[in-house]
This record gives sequence, structure tokens and C-alpha cells, in this order.
Amino acid sequence: MTLIARLQSLPFEVRQYLLVTGNYWAFTLTDGALRMLVVLHFHQLGYSPLEVALLFLFYEAFGVVTNLVGGWLGARLGLNRTMNLGLGLQLVALAMLLVPSTALSVAWVMAAQALSGVAKDLNKMSAKSAVKVLLPKDANGGDTATQSALYRWVALLTGSKNALKGAGFFLGGLLLSLIGFRGAILALWGLLVVVLALSLWRLRADLGRQKAKPKFREVLSTSRAVNVLAAARLMLFASRDVWFVVALPVFLYDVHGWNFWSVGILMAVWVIGYGGVQTQAPAITRRFHGSPAAITAGWALALAMLPAALALLPLGAGSDTGAGWLIAGLLAFGAVFAVNSSWHSYLIVRYARAEGVSMDVGFYYMANAMGRLAGTLLSGWLYQTQGLAACLWVSAALVMASALLALALPREATASAGPQ
Repeated sequence: MTLIARLQSLPFEVRQYLLVTGNYWAFTLTDGALRMLVVLHFHQLGYSPLEVALLFLFYEAFGVVTNLVGGWLGARLGLNRTMNLGLGLQLVALAMLLVPSTALSVAWVMAAQALSGVAKDLNKMSAKSAVKVLLPKDANGGDTATQSALYRWVALLTGSKNALKGAGFFLGGLLLSLIGFRGAILALWGLLVVVLALSLWRLRADLGRQKAKPKFREVLSTSRAVNVLAAARLMLFASRDVWFVVALPVFLYDVHGWNFWSVGILMAVWVIGYGGVQTQAPAITRRFHGSPAAITAGWALALAMLPAALALLPLGAGSDTGAGWLIAGLLAFGAVFAVNSSWHSYLIVRYARAEGVSMDVGFYYMANAMGRLAGTLLSGWLYQTQGLAACLWVSAALVMASALLALALPREATASAGPQ
């Protein structure tokens, strides 16, 4: 049986899920490649690592608004339209970078990255919401077995996305070295045109659209579980980015003398490994039993100990093992953070309303974007004024805050945290 015949024999919902996942994968691969292209190209033009990082400020800032509005649009128009809109906006963002090099000012690139950030969050919100809509209805029930199926679907989508984003870092560097900045942008643009055409042709027109048109004021969640989880997510992602986004690469570059390629490869490998752990989160957590509140808080407490331990170690240039400790700590942090993130992603899909899922998911990822934005800004400011140790202590404090917030999640019946 040919591959096409095998795909056609699958249930309709599974084929739609595969299409959504493939769409999300292609977008994520090009998004990671675009980030590396911008980082490397502007570094070659003489920008400092901190200045390069700030090029992505609007990329994160616009995600706050996009997730909030995008969830409402998904409920009104359908997730297929918001997903396709994200692809279309990414094509515009890529086209903006095809102007002559003399026109590639910082303001112009920041505007292109802002548009790319809007596109990314529309695509991500649509894909995550579609899991709830497309999963077989018996997998949205409340018992352990069916919730485990939902967990596995969400973990696979989330983890594979991050692994592909890391692969995109490599792709961006490879394309830049082989065909240059403009050629690389054109290659990514061509790939997304094909993906958008396939999505417009095959993705169901009413995916996730509510029968009753929701009012815009409904984007603010009234669910206690969603609000608590969103606040915990904000703290969780701020704790990562407060030392990972700016402080760590600049510290390795300036203090330990790493070249830019070494820093970039470390980041790419970290993101790929992080995504791989996310896909295995259901298997990792299956031995843990308790309420969602207890499990969420427990994993956050385990994470908080890692940046606190790193902050106590000698990490500077005078230490022969400083860079080694940082790498080991980064890998450990990434693994435990991946489990936390995947578990959170499962819970939001579990807690979200079946009718209007995109609004709850959009609200939640708005908090996620706020956390990344706050972490990015804190990372630059704290590192410049206080150094890496301060970034690590603040990271630990933010994870502790996430753990305390998680204790306010609904107390449900004791259940396994993963598939049996």
C-alpha cells in the first residue's frame, strides 16, 4: 500500500491532525531558521549580542496581544483561518527582509520580527487548540486513560515543535553559509508558499469555530483553573528567559571567550534536546500520582533548585570548570523545564472549554508570551547591572512563585500523571 493510500485510509480527524501538525512543523522549522539568519547576519554587520537580542523584543511583545485576539478570532472564524493567516503573515515578514541590504535598518528588522511574532503565535494557538477539537471525543473525558491520550497528543505536538525549532537554527546557519542571506530568505519563502497552498486546499473550513459568535470581552477567561495555570505559566517562562535569552549567551561570549558559532550550536542542541524530552514527558511523569496541583507544584520545586545551585557555583573566567558547570546546569534545567512545560501544555488543553477552546488557549499563551517578554527584558537589565548570578537567583524565585500558584489549581481526584 502506498503512503498516500495509507493516509487516505486513516480517520478524517487523524488526517486533519496530521495536516495541522505538518503545518505547524513547517512553520516552526522556518521560524527557527529565520531567527538564526537574523542573529548571524546582524552579528556579521557588527552588532553586539545584546543588540542582536533586542531585535527580537517586538517579536515577543506582539505575542501578548496576538494570543489574546487570536483565540477570539479562532472561535469566530475557525482555527483553519487563523492558522493560514499566520502562514500568510510569515510570508510577508520574510518578504520584508528581501529589501536591499542598505534598507535593512534596525527599525525595519524589528518591524519584520514583530510581524513574524504575530504569525508564530497565531500558528501555535491554532495548532494547540486543534488538538482538543480533533482528538477523538472519548479522549476528552475525565478518566485517567482518556486523559493520558490527550497528554500524549499534546506532548508530541509541543515537543516535536521545539525539536524542529532547534533544527531550524542549524538550517538557518547552513543556508546562510551556502546561499547567503537573501537566498536563504527566498528558500524559506518558497517552502511556506507550498505549505500554505496545501493548508488552504485540505484543512477543514470550520475547524474550532463556535456556533454562537463570542464577544470580544469573553477573551478574558472566567475559569479559575485557566487563570491560575496562566499565572503559573507566566512565571515559569520568565524564569527560563531571565537567564537563557540574553545573559547566558553574552556571558559565554564575553567572559569565557566562546565564538558566536559555539554559542549558537549550544543553543540549537539545547532546544532540540528540550523538545525531545517534551515528547517523552507522559512516560517520565507516569509514576507520579496526585492532584494536578500537587504534580505541577512538585515539578516546579524540582526545577527551582537548579538555577539556585548554579548561582552558588564559581562560573566566571577565573574558574576552570565555570563553563562546564554552566553547560551541565543548562542541560539539567532544560530537561526538568521540558517536563514542566509539557505538563502545563496538557493541563490547559484539559481545562479549556470544548466550545471556544481557542479563547482559553489563546489567553493562556498570552500569559506565556508575557512571561517571555518579562524574562527577556529582565535578562538584559539584570545581567548589565548585577551579573549572571543575579539572573539565576531571580530565575529560582520565579519558579518558586510558579510552584506556589500551582497549589491553587483545582483539587481533583488522585490520578496518574501519565499513560499506564
